[in-house]
Amino acid sequence: MADPDRLVQRAEEVLQRLEALLPRPVVPPDWSARAWRWRKRNGSGELQAVLHPHAVRLADLLGVDDRKAVLCRNTLQFVRGLPANNVLLTGARGTGKSSLIKALLAEFAPQGLRLVEVDKHDLGDLPDIAALLMGRPERFLLFCDDLSFEADDLGYKALKVALDGSITGAADNMLVYATSNRRHLMPEFMAENLEYDEIRPGDTVEEKVSLSERFGIWLSFYPFDQDEYLDIVRHWLRFFGVARLTPQARRAALQWAQGRGSCSGRVAWQFARDWAGQRGLLG
Repeated sequence: MADPDRLVQRAEEVLQRLEALLPRPVVPPDWSARAWRWRKRNGSGELQAVLHPHAVRLADLLGVDDRKAVLCRNTLQFVRGLPANNVLLTGARGTGKSSLIKALLAEFAPQGLRLVEVDKHDLGDLPDIAALLMGRPERFLLFCDDLSFEADDLGYKALKVALDGSITGAADNMLVYATSNRRHLMPEFMAENLEYDEIRPGDTVEEKVSLSERFGIWLSFYPFDQDEYLDIVRHWLRFFGVARLTPQARRAALQWAQGRGSCSGRVAWQFARDWAGQRGLLG
């Protein structure tokens, strides 16, 4: 005859495994936060509060003044309850696309702006996120970073609904701000221009570019030239307590950029941190 204690132990183990497979209880969002990440666990999603959002100031983002002005104006319209557009920021890496969106939170949070970061793999949950946000007094930016889709990825359909609204209409307290290295978000191939299997050649290409067109504002970011890069280096050196860009620091900054194959703002910030840190060690 089986040991009763052993049977109870086995039953408890089975129950623990079953509980791990069950959906987690719905956790109400912490609405006192200013930023959240959408997180999925065991098939259910929740808005996870970000206790210490990345502090970026608009004044620290140089070389993108015209795009910064457009983004700030559109966001100001949004927080004031005026008509505003979804925004797609595309272009070279390290030129401040994501940092600009994060900086908007610090700038406009006192006016009710809030940020929700959604990974592209969770875009299918956008209707659930919108349902949580709808009716709230805050104004929410859904932030999708480094957005792109492969040819067989269907996540873009959920994003289309969020951008255009479904039969229920889009939430008026929510906009999508997305960054991408691709302007059209999906890869395009030469073979698509030679589609003889379809009655209307080119429809596949039209489908791919249609997602980008649902963003009302497109902002393009380009690589910085050498002078712009050095201006950004000077700014970050002052930020880290180094008074000026000496000839030695200038040479080192250019070598740093050459080694990374980019004169981007991110590279300038990384160099300034390293250079200031070295100076600190020297006393």
